[in-house]
Amino acid sequence: MIADFVRYLEAERRYSPLTVRNYRHDVEQFLAWLGVDDARFEPQRITTDDIREWILYRTETGRVSAASMNREISSLRALFRWLLRTGAVGRDVVHPIPSLRTSQRLPAFVPESRMNGIVSECECDSEDFVRERNSLIILLLYTCGLRLAELVGIDRDDFSADFSSLRIRGKGDKERIVPMLEFVREKILHYIGLIERQNICISSEKALFLTHKGKRISRTAVYRTVQEELDRAGVQGKKSPHVLRHTFATHLLNSGADMREIQELLGHASLQATQVYTHNSIARLREIYAKAHPREKGGK
Repeated sequence: MIADFVRYLEAERRYSPLTVRNYRHDVEQFLAWLGVDDARFEPQRITTDDIREWILYRTETGRVSAASMNREISSLRALFRWLLRTGAVGRDVVHPIPSLRTSQRLPAFVPESRMNGIVSECECDSEDFVRERNSLIILLLYTCGLRLAELVGIDRDDFSADFSSLRIRGKGDKERIVPMLEFVREKILHYIGLIERQNICISSEKALFLTHKGKRISRTAVYRTVQEELDRAGVQGKKSPHVLRHTFATHLLNSGADMREIQELLGHASLQATQVYTHNSIARLREIYAKAHPREKGGK
């Protein structure tokens, strides 16, 4: 059953490998809690009360956060929708279960003044392959707002003929086109020339980001690279590829970009996902207001 469900997620829903892995793990955990394996699982006997008990067990005994629990609920929701569709069950027992309330957390981002210094350093060309690759990783994450998986998945032929735009394959295998800023375009051309001059890639590997052995770089390596680069630049707080994606969106919004345009550039399916960045913008406005307004400056 699980194998068929996974094939459905991969082939029809076109979920990313990471999402499929998480959904499979969540379903297997649920079965383990029931005390059955895949072969002995009888989905038609599961009730909505069983799902509620599972949630209580995970949140109270397992101390799972509301956000993590909502993902596990989504996994079971996908499973039972698929079972209903295939006729294995007569009703969707997860449908009555609402998502748990979560606290609204503002996305972490790098201040513009700090990011300007990082970008300036990344612009400098060198003949050091690793240095150039790491600089380009930072630049593409920040100037294009890419997800980690999207960055790792870039092939050199995903660029337009003149390298002025990039075709991205996002969540659900949806494609979008993002423009390249001129200085980033020049950096890409320099980096690709470096790969050729130093014979980094002598096989048929088409990936843009390579290891020094010419293989596609891993997600772990990119994550570690971003952490090291931001730490070296003195960035405080969380340091990850997604922080650079948040930084991209926040800086665009603060500079007056339209919310719909930001949504398209980020590849969000709905505007609601993009609107979280308005909170960062309002927080910035409050900070400016507190520093500049005469009543705040002069006291009450």
